[in-house]
Amino acid sequence: MKARERIFVALDTPDVARARDLAGQIDGLVGGLKIGKEFFTANGPEGVRQIGTRLPLFLDLKFHDIPNTVAGAVRAATQLSPFMLNVHCGGGRAMMSAAAAAAKEAAEALGHARPLVIGVTVLTSLDATDLAEVGQPENAREQVIRLARLAQDSGLDGVVCSAREITSIREACGPEFCTVVPGIRPAWAAKGDQKRVMTPSEAIGLGAHYLVIGRPINAAENPAAAARRIYRELEDGHE
Repeated sequence: MKARERIFVALDTPDVARARDLAGQIDGLVGGLKIGKEFFTANGPEGVRQIGTRLPLFLDLKFHDIPNTVAGAVRAATQLSPFMLNVHCGGGRAMMSAAAAAAKEAAEALGHARPLVIGVTVLTSLDATDLAEVGQPENAREQVIRLARLAQDSGLDGVVCSAREITSIREACGPEFCTVVPGIRPAWAAKGDQKRVMTPSEAIGLGAHYLVIGRPINAAENPAAAARRIYRELEDGHE
């Protein structure tokens, strides 16, 4: 896989025109777009279609509900032909298994490629203090590994995790289990509200499959130049 194909750029906007413009600027420079709750809540499936991009899509909607409801949501999302979508591992084994089965069945019925179904482990905005406040183990790495193993056993293709847990996940689940890594900040970019961060080159060096990068690209004065700078840094070290 080429370095640029590993990069998914977060839209982080509710505006269709702005999303379409960003997609046009970075087309050919990155692997895909991440469409999150802000854009999807404002515009729905039709908004996704209006972007009109040929870039692969990661639907970052983090489904978390009873198994039947999540299965229905995954079937509906699969109609947009995403490359990847996600659910919260905290929904449990039955919910994750239902999501994986629904993605397969819906894709086959539509004649589409099956989307990767990825489990969200521990949000990269959380640290030990945050986890303790909600009654979870204070060691984020242990919680991530526990959820990653459960996701794999439930039939998911991989997990969303911070770069700091990549090595442990590879050891626990094998190198083919997909790792999707947000909280990525080039050395020249501000951290923002992310707490467990790493540079793109560091994350790829540890074995990350896909990087989710938002503000360093989508808030740059020249998004294309920022995307080009990042993938060239990756190429220099890892392609």
